[in-house]
This record gives sequence, structure tokens and C-alpha cells, in this order.
Amino acid sequence: MEYSYSFLILLLPLLSFLLLGLGGKYMKKPVAGVIGTVVLLALWAMSLYTAYEYFFAIGRGTDGLYPTVTVFDVTWLKFTDLLTFNIGFRLTPISVMMLIVITTVSSMVHIYSFGYMAERDEHYVKEGYEKGFQRFYAFLSLFTMSMLGLVVATNIFQMYMFWELVGVCSYLLIGFYYPKHTAVHASKKAFIVTRFADLFFLIGILFFSYYVGTFNFDLNADASLADRLPHAAWILPTALFFMFIGGAGKSAMFPLHIWLPDAMEGPTPVSALIHAATMVVAGVYQVAALFPIWVQYAPEALHYVAYIAAFTAFYAAAVACTQSDIKRGLAFSTISQIAYMLVALGVCTAVEGEGGLGYMASMFHLFTHAMFKALLFLCSGAIIVIIGSNFKEYMGGLHKYMPITNICFLIGTIAISGFFPLAGFFSKDEIVDACFHFAPWLGWFMTLVSGMTSFYMFRLYFVIFWGKSYYEQDPDHRRRPAEVPFIMWGPLVFLAVVSCLAGWIPFGHFVSGDGHAEDIALQHFQWGSTAWFSLLAATIGLSLSWWMYKSGENPASDMLQRRMPRLHRAALNRFYIDDAWQFFTHKVVFRCFSIPIAWFDRHVIDGMFNFSAWATQEAGETIRPWQSGDVRQYAAWFLTGSVALTIILLCMLS
Repeated sequence: MEYSYSFLILLLPLLSFLLLGLGGKYMKKPVAGVIGTVVLLALWAMSLYTAYEYFFAIGRGTDGLYPTVTVFDVTWLKFTDLLTFNIGFRLTPISVMMLIVITTVSSMVHIYSFGYMAERDEHYVKEGYEKGFQRFYAFLSLFTMSMLGLVVATNIFQMYMFWELVGVCSYLLIGFYYPKHTAVHASKKAFIVTRFADLFFLIGILFFSYYVGTFNFDLNADASLADRLPHAAWILPTALFFMFIGGAGKSAMFPLHIWLPDAMEGPTPVSALIHAATMVVAGVYQVAALFPIWVQYAPEALHYVAYIAAFTAFYAAAVACTQSDIKRGLAFSTISQIAYMLVALGVCTAVEGEGGLGYMASMFHLFTHAMFKALLFLCSGAIIVIIGSNFKEYMGGLHKYMPITNICFLIGTIAISGFFPLAGFFSKDEIVDACFHFAPWLGWFMTLVSGMTSFYMFRLYFVIFWGKSYYEQDPDHRRRPAEVPFIMWGPLVFLAVVSCLAGWIPFGHFVSGDGHAEDIALQHFQWGSTAWFSLLAATIGLSLSWWMYKSGENPASDMLQRRMPRLHRAALNRFYIDDAWQFFTHKVVFRCFSIPIAWFDRHVIDGMFNFSAWATQEAGETIRPWQSGDVRQYAAWFLTGSVALTIILLCMLS
């Protein structure tokens, strides 16, 4: 049977989680790490083999399309012939692509964490924190399994179950160092915001299943749905947009983005996994999995997705230009890049040709972004381990002390900025091209965001690696930077190589809107094409950051802050969106809803139960003397009752 081994892709990380979670405390740290890492490397090998079988060994069918392969699909709950809950394993071009993305990034994170977590464990144990190496690898296994289950789901409800499990894993890992109050706060914030969004996802699923009568992704596969779809067509845009709100929460779209920057309190390898391959890309995958339904039944609603994402991309890029925390700067970069992917999906007007170009561009950017964003986060983790701080004020001049990390971070920066010939150039050019086909103003807008990306990323690079050295200002009292060990820089080099080469993959031959092969971005790279505009914008961003931050002493670096202090302060404070949510939750939700409901619960609901308990107790106390144990009293009551019953019966008979 084809893909008969594929169930192991879900089973192995689950077993790894159970083994490390239940027995990890009895293992030495290296043993737990080796078990988790070996399992992930096995998953990576199986995913690559699955991709080879799917795309090459079996290949396209006679219709020129890659088949949808359902390896297994077991009925869990059955309500009607159409409405059933199934658990299964489904392979499509995008799910196979996601298997590679998830296992590649997770494998590198597992290897890298040997060095990172050992260093951080020493730091936190000195502060009285619990060691958590084994627990960390257990949670990583569960996180990976959850995302793998999400992308191979055979139906929307199975996707939702793993979707929630991904949220639980993010809560566990963001708050991994739970004695640290900021980490606990960040984990609760992530959990609450995404649960709020997931409520809309669930409502959308319920609307969809009730009116359409199925949880399946493909509405054309079952002929029995043909009669129901015309009557449900009016509800599908609403249901799909509700589902998108759930995706917007996971993918940190405005205004539900507030959890992601604070999630940087978790260990840096977790940040790499969240941003590159798991939680944050789940929203993009959800829209892509439902893409044929969006295009056919809710094209206008799909365009609203593009508008929301475009604003988010610009907003996040503007905030990233002012951040001093290296990880939070990368977090806002992720929000902007994920928004790029959703813009590409939102501008699609059809599944074929130029109308579906955005679909392929979005998935291509998801693939390339995963590689260079994982690279950037792991580089930031290496810097944090050596420097002991997330803030750029404690860095500077690191190119002399961390040459490998310097080169890898530079490659990631060039890739995300969209410079030829690295991976980001090809995928980002396709997105901008799709935007120009949809609406020229949107194409120019996304080109502007592309230039902002180049500016804030090279700003980060120049300040960290070429700015004024914090160590050299007082070398006698400050820790001398040094390169991280091979166990950490090895994954960096691997991801850097992939970031250089991934753009040359003929991605359109494997993934496209209508399933047919499409040519890659090189066909658009001509004089006068959108690629030149993107390159020009990226070059301007690079030039500005070089001029302002290369030396670390240029007064122009504070020009924005001096000339527009209010705008700079607003961007630094995320345009006060977090404060607005805080005001809304505390002054509106808590005061107008939570406090009255709590009062009703305490005084009415609890009062009713307390009254019932009091009445029962009082009744018991009242009749308690009847159970005195005095036989003469019992005889008296018995005789009295017998006489009373006799009199009543005589009266009734007469």
C-alpha cells in the first residue's frame, strides 16, 4: 500500500512526547535530547521520502494534476450520512510541502537546542529555576506532532482539533520558564487571544457544517452536496470569514497580533519553531486549504482578507523600524511576512492562470520564509546566549567575535529583504507581481512594505554586528563575545545554505492554484518588470540603513526620533494597540460584563445553592429529635399515626 508508513509521521512524535514527558525526569539530559532529535530526524527523512514519492515516483495523473491521496480516514463520530467526524491522513501538494517545512525546521531546532538549552539551564538554575531540558524536548515533540496533524487533516473538524492542540503547546512553551512572571503573562496572553479568535473559527465550522452538511475540504467530491450548495451559498462567505478570524488570531493579523511580540519570552528555539513552521503559519495554511471554496463561493470576502493583511504588513513593518529588542524586531518582521502571504491569497480571482498566481506565490513564500526566518531566530538565540541580553544596546561589533553567526545572519537578512539571487527575492517578487495584477495601487503598497523590510532588517544587522561595540567600551568588566559551539552554528549554516538555494526550486511545478504546473519567478525578472521595482525598494532600504546605522555613531540614526518624536514614540509603543486592548478588556469587558456576571454568580447562583443547603440543614435539624432512639417515643408516634389513619379511612368510607 502506498504511504503505508505515513501513520508513523504522527505516531513517532506522540510516542516521543509520552516517553520524555513521563520518563524524562529519570533520564540524563543528553539521552532525552538524543531521543527527541533522532525521532525528528526520522520524521524528516520520512517526509522527504513522502515528497519524493508524491511528486516524482507517482507524479501527476492523466489529467495533469497531483492526486489527493487519503492514506487512511477513520470515522470517529457519525450523525448523518454526510455529517461525520473523521480522523485521517491526507496528502495534497501543500500538505506535502508543509511536511518538509515542519520537519526541516523542527529538526534544526532540536539539534540547536542541545547547545542553547544547556547554556540557558545553567543560567536559570543559578537563579533558582527548575531544570527543564527533558520537559522542553517533550513539549517540542508534542508541538511538532500537533502541527503535522493539522496539515494532514482530512476535514475541517480534524484541523480544528489539532489547531487547538497547537495552541496548548504554544502556551506550554512560551511559559516554559514559569517562575518568570513575564513568561507566564506572555503565555496567558497568547492563549487567551488565540482562544478568543478560535471561538470564531468554531462558529464558522458550525455554520459551514450545518448548512453545507459536511466537514470536507472538497465540496465537489461528493455529488450529494450538489443540491445543498445553492441554498448554502449565502452562508459560505460568512462561515469562511469567521474561520479566517481564527486564522488571523493564530497568524497574528491586526488587531489580534498583540500576543506574538510578547511570546518572545519563551526560549528562542521555540520562537524559531512558532514563527517559521508551526503556529503562526497555521492561519495561512487554513486559508490555502479552503482556497477553492473561497474563490468559488466567497471571492469578495477573500479580497477583504487581502486588505486586512496589507494593512497588517505595513503596520508591523513600521513598528519593526523602532524596536531595540532583537527578538521583538524579528517578531514584527514575521507578522509583516505572514501578512504578505495572506495578501497573496487574498488577491486571487480564480484558481487558474494569473488569477491564481497569488496562491502559488503565497505557498512559495511560506516555504522560503520558514527557512530564513528560522535562520534569523536561531542566530538571535546564539547572540543572546553569548551576550546575555536581547537588547541591541548590549551588542555591537560582533562581526569580529562571531564570524559564522555574522555571515548566517547576513544571509538571512539579504533573503528576507528580497535581494537576488536568494530565496526571498523569488517568492516576494511573485507576491508583488500578483498584487499588481489585482490592483496597481496594492502592488505599489506592497513594494513600499518590501523596502521597509529591507530597512529594518539591515538596521538590526548593522547595529548588532557593525555598530559600536558594547564589550570594547569596557573590556575589563564585560564578557568577551565568542562564537557559539558547532552544535549551534551547524544548523545555522545548513539553514543559510537552504536560504540561498530554495528560491531556485521550480516551486510552481509542484504547487499552483489549479494544480497544473506554472513557471517560476524568473519569467518575470525582465527590464520594466515588478522585480526591478522590488529590488529598487530593497536597495533604498539597505542604503538608508547603511547610512544611518553602519558606523553606530551617525547622528542621522536618531533623526526620526528628534524630528518626529511623537511618531517615533507611537511606533516604539506599537501605536498603543496593546493599551487599547487593555482598556477595552478592563474598562469595557470586565466592568460591563465580567463584574456583573461575577456578582450574579456569587449572589444569585451561589445564593440559590447556599439557600438550598441551609434549608436542607434546617429541615434536618427540625426532624432530628424524631430520631431519638427512645422506643417509647417511637411507639407513641406509631399509635398516634395508626389512630389518625384509621379515623381518616372511616371518614372516607362513611
